Formats: sequence, C-alpha cells, structure tokens
Amino acid sequence: MKRIGPLLLIFIWIFIQANTSFAAGNVKSLLLYNMGTGKILYERSANMQIAPASLTKIMTMYLALDAVRSKKISLNQKVRITRQAAGAGGSAMRIKAGERVPVVRLLAGTAVASGNDAATALAIQVGGSEQNFVRKMNARAAKLGMARTKFKNPTGLPAAGQKTTARDLLRLCTSYLKKYPSAMRFHGMKYFMHKGAVYTNTNPHLGVVKGVDGLKTGWTVASGYNIIVTAKRGKTRLLAIVLGGSSKGARDGMIRRMLEAGFKYPNNAAMVRKTINGG
Repeated sequence: MKRIGPLLLIFIWIFIQANTSFAAGNVKSLLLYNMGTGKILYERSANMQIAPASLTKIMTMYLALDAVRSKKISLNQKVRITRQAAGAGGSAMRIKAGERVPVVRLLAGTAVASGNDAATALAIQVGGSEQNFVRKMNARAAKLGMARTKFKNPTGLPAAGQKTTARDLLRLCTSYLKKYPSAMRFHGMKYFMHKGAVYTNTNPHLGVVKGVDGLKTGWTVASGYNIIVTAKRGKTRLLAIVLGGSSKGARDGMIRRMLEAGFKYPNNAAMVRKTINGG
C-alpha cells in the first residue's frame, strides 16, 4: 500500500475544515418551524437540554415588555443603574453605576449588544431584585410548558443547572412574538449606539441572509454556539433554532442550510429533512 504523502494529507485536512461548517454533527440540537402554518419542518435532538447562554435574554425581554404593557414601567422611564447591574460582566453595553438609562435603551442594549448589564438592570427594575425576577422567569416558563427549562439568572451567564431545549425555546419564542410583535424593532436593529459607542447586533445574518429580521445569539463554554433566527420571504415566515454549535461557522452554516431548505419546501417536512441531511 502506498503511503499518503504530506501534501495529500494537508489537502484532506483543508477539505474537512472547509466542510465542517455545514456538517450536522457539529451542532447538538436543531429545530425549524413554519410560523405561518404552525408546523415543525425539521428537528434533531430538540429535547436535548443545553445551557441557553444569552438566549435567556428573550425571556428577560418578554417579562420586561409585560411590565410595560401592565404599566408597571414605561419605555421612556429612566432606570437608575445599580452596581450589581453595571458589574454583571461578560458582554455589555457598558452602562455605569448611577447612570439613568431609559427602559427602551436597555431593551435595545439587551437585544443588540447582548448586554448582561442591561438585562440585569431590567430584571432588577421589574422584579425588585434579580432573585425575584428569576422566580418570575421560571413561573412563566412553567406556564408556557417549558418543562425541561430552568433559569438561574436573567442573562444566561454560566450557572449550574441553567438548561433549556430547542423545543422549549420554540414555545417561548412563538408566545413572545405573538404577544409582542413590536419586539422585532429591537431584534432587527443592525446597530445600536450608547454614549458614543456603536454596537453591532450579535446576529450575523441580519442584512446578509435574505429575509432575516431577528432574533438572538448566545455562547458560553458550556453551551457552545447558540442562535435563534426569524426570517420572512414572501408569505412564508420561519423560525430556526441551532443549539450547541462547535463553532460560529458550524452554527451559522447550519442556520443557512435550514433556512434555504425551509423556504424551498415550506410545506414539505420530508423534503426539508432530505435537503438538510444531504439525502
């Protein structure tokens, strides 16, 4: 048997690396949903529990908008930033303790910059304390039937026992967007500015992939690369969830594959499955 030369080995390695972004094996959990028909077009390991990372902030924004609707707070109300919120750590919109920031800007900072400081500030304002707000998060999750989800904080920062599933996130997102379609104004913002600093939305598909107009990304070491994307082409609106990507490339490549298959066969789950799986 002839030995494989070093140049051939390099070629094989490059070929493998170039294709890993699209390999289903490099993401842990998938779900594709037609929001118009209410049908799941594709799923794989949709009940697998995975740390939500910053996808947690969707629930935080949901409860904050509940508080706005019930007039407990208003969008223009200025929130005094506590030291706890300012020091949340991780991704941030860099608000400072003692600063007063309108609720509407905290919502934008949570959605676009994925600000842990903004999310914590909203949680404290709405719940009175972070701990009480987390109780509200879990109560809402239970009400929505998110049986395999447990929230430990309003940010998605690493916390033992904080888990969710793609199926539970579908329940959350469909309820959230049905109740607050106007929330897309935040999730669809490509850029956000605060105190002279410009933040780019962490969703890399906005303005790049046809029809994409939301929703949220997340990453921690425990979770891997997570993303939920909403997109509309013609009369078809899809929601795609990828959890546990081994890299941004794996996550984003799979999202693109799912969206293209879903828009090509919006009413044919069998063809979507065949297309995504490469059959």
